[in-house]
Amino acid sequence: MFSKVHGRAIRATVLVGVLGALVLVGAGYLWELRGMAANRADGDAARGVYQQDPERADRTAGAVLDGIAREDPNPPADGKAFADGVASADWRSAGWQPSDPLEARPAPAEPAVGALFSPGTDGDPDHHCSAGVVHSPQGDLIVTAAHCVYTGGFRTNLAFAPGYRDGVAPYGIWVPTRIDVDPRWTEDQDPDHDVAFIRLRRPGYPGQRLEDVTGAATIAFRTELPVPARLVGYPNDSEEPLDCRNTARAAGPAQLRFDCADVPNGTSGGPVLTDGHTLIGVIGGRDGGGDEETSYSSYFGDAVRALYERATAS
Repeated sequence: MFSKVHGRAIRATVLVGVLGALVLVGAGYLWELRGMAANRADGDAARGVYQQDPERADRTAGAVLDGIAREDPNPPADGKAFADGVASADWRSAGWQPSDPLEARPAPAEPAVGALFSPGTDGDPDHHCSAGVVHSPQGDLIVTAAHCVYTGGFRTNLAFAPGYRDGVAPYGIWVPTRIDVDPRWTEDQDPDHDVAFIRLRRPGYPGQRLEDVTGAATIAFRTELPVPARLVGYPNDSEEPLDCRNTARAAGPAQLRFDCADVPNGTSGGPVLTDGHTLIGVIGGRDGGGDEETSYSSYFGDAVRALYERATAS
């Protein structure tokens, strides 16, 4: 047992060490906050719209390609056909079954599903969310969770890599031109409106349309539940996607529920698909997307339909 003198000395040393650690942690936290602020913009929060600055977007694409991911020098020429083929093959067979056990497992990369990157000092891993290509008149649209693109402001450092796997972006790096979320999300992060649509372009490839390269899911609204479904997403600590099959069920009037274990952080925004190619939700909504056993999505009803129509109006 230490004497009081020694005790005072030890406590003083510990106190100095703790204060020093707090100073270091505080400095790091302040630096992180500064980085987060630098990568946020107000946009038109009242409407839930952000028009991305092209130069800033180009810098983001450059940051992803500067050591985080690389484009395939021999990109697949049949990405759209491959995506359509996978979608059809998954559901044509009469023997569709839920995953057994009900746990998400690594899966092949798909052209129309990808990782959402946010390079820079924002405190997130390189790819922090997932997204899926959805059919639109302009062929340039992805859908993800609103919390992936708006937290205290619109993220200005977003980039999408469809079909991403093991550090390779086989279909290129795409950056936003416009982000649309429901104003009820920007106002108070209402989990019933945790959906975002992002229009994209590929720097250096003027006129190229995302959907022509990757294919796209068809979006559906007011889907009758329950229905067999599959979720897909990229864990933020993995360089490959995972998926899981089960029945999507209603969780109240404004949420979709999907029971499957081991769907971790980073999968937010990943698509929930039925009949192989019809998108009925994205991982998000209640509890930020769920817990260790269950994932959620905001239900794709009339509000999401209106958001989609606004995002594709021009």
